[in-house]
Amino acid sequence: MKLGIVGLPNVGKSTLFNAITRAGAGAANYPFCTIEPNTGIVPVPDKRLDRLIAMYNPKNRVPAAVTFVDIAGLVKGASKGEGLGNKFLSHIREVDAIVHVVRCFEDENVVHVDGSVDSLRDIEEINLELILADLETVLKRTEKAEKMIKTGEKKYAAEADLGRRLTAHLESERPARTFGADTDEKATIDGWFLLTDKPVIYAANIAEDDIGKAADELPLVKNVQDIAEKEGAEVFIISARIEEEIAQMDADEKQMFLDDLGIGISGLDRLIRASYRLLGLISFFTVGEDECRAWTIVNGTKAPQAAGRIHTDFERGFIRAEVVPYEQLIEHGSMAACREKGLVRSEGKDYVMKDGDVTLIRFNV
Repeated sequence: MKLGIVGLPNVGKSTLFNAITRAGAGAANYPFCTIEPNTGIVPVPDKRLDRLIAMYNPKNRVPAAVTFVDIAGLVKGASKGEGLGNKFLSHIREVDAIVHVVRCFEDENVVHVDGSVDSLRDIEEINLELILADLETVLKRTEKAEKMIKTGEKKYAAEADLGRRLTAHLESERPARTFGADTDEKATIDGWFLLTDKPVIYAANIAEDDIGKAADELPLVKNVQDIAEKEGAEVFIISARIEEEIAQMDADEKQMFLDDLGIGISGLDRLIRASYRLLGLISFFTVGEDECRAWTIVNGTKAPQAAGRIHTDFERGFIRAEVVPYEQLIEHGSMAACREKGLVRSEGKDYVMKDGDVTLIRFNV
């Protein structure tokens, strides 16, 4: 999973990136401090894997991982090449989902590129630039499809019609992800790699003094939540500066600090949970004395394709998956004990993997 952290300059993107990756990316108080995107690979916190590691004490311990990309601040006119323009947009095309950081704090010492703090305006400004870039793409695709209609193939007429309807949708300043496409149309749109078709998580970046306050007490945050609700997007509230401080603490100190703040879990945990929900992802586990590992798959993945995440040979020569739910393995203490009680199931090619499945793949190539 690859998440791109975006937003206007000086909204806290690099500070958030530092907090979740401890990478020490530049976070200076001027636009375009980040030019080339910083990249950090972060292990996915999962207490289930921690328990399995304690049970097996394996030689290798491999959590699932998320790649975060800190992309340079966007400015008005980026779709026409302003600021870092096309370079910025190309970096967004490469990610699975967008973490859109929105400034929801006042600080006279941190300049705002537009001179004032307005979360609604800031979101609309970035969304408009992405929509304009997508509009150019869709117009080109539509024009090409219209020229191909004369070949007599029905798919081109359907594609041209889709392009015209999607053009009207984008021209009304609505992102592609809110366009009501059927299954076939969605497959076509996916092939256009539109920026506004990507899932979005809005990160409302608040001041330290606002931690613990309800959204209704924070108008800037309420604006973000309202937009997210209309788009079906995820939103979470975070103080990037505090998270950056928390990231430097050891585990016990960190938890005490989080509890004192009334947060409970870190921003990284909440962001990853939101990402998994948004992208419809789940985890399954492989365990043993050599390795305990978490694997990320899309919810609804069948056993052979899940096996293919481990190795292509596992999918090609798939015979069956031996599966026990995580909770039952923990309850009974070992795979052997689960076998004795008949809890280890033998599942075939049509089995749909469940979150937390502890799995042994049987294959032959």
